[in-house]
Amino acid sequence: MQEQPTLTTERLTLRPFTLDDAWDVEHLAGMREIADTTLNIPHPYPNGAATAWIQTHSGAWEDGSSATFAVVETKTEKLVGAIGLTIKREHRRAELGYWIARDRWNNGYATESSRRILDFGFEVLGLHRIEARHFLRNPASGQVMQKLGMQQEGVERDSTIKWDRFETLVVYSMLEAEWRAHKRA
Repeated sequence: MQEQPTLTTERLTLRPFTLDDAWDVEHLAGMREIADTTLNIPHPYPNGAATAWIQTHSGAWEDGSSATFAVVETKTEKLVGAIGLTIKREHRRAELGYWIARDRWNNGYATESSRRILDFGFEVLGLHRIEARHFLRNPASGQVMQKLGMQQEGVERDSTIKWDRFETLVVYSMLEAEWRAHKRA
């Protein structure tokens, strides 16, 4: 497979993570507000866990199981989040996931980076479907999915556990044909 690309938007650069990003990942993703709204981010964030996580990216890209990008402000070159696709090649689908640094919330970065990742998934990876989930108690993430033109498919009641409590997930998706129509609109 080709080397993982760097993608750009008006304000952001989406690039592969490097080990130099590990401290920023632990500091930013380790904030309780970030960990609280994501399924797989621990709090407190263990020392060294970001390095281990980043070290998994190149192999996952090479085997086609995921594409994970650092979300960086182009102007400041500051890491402000992460975004990626967990890919099921045999079904031509992927799940979108992201987090944005707490001090960068409400700047449209989640929508802007997600829009670029949808384009990448459909145009470059040849996906047919991209889905995303958010905790019911995190409607801001659902608003991002709606802005992208994703359709709500349903609700998975008490389907997962985060910090010893059941969480209800809201499921959104977009099909390639819907993405193409949305791009033309």
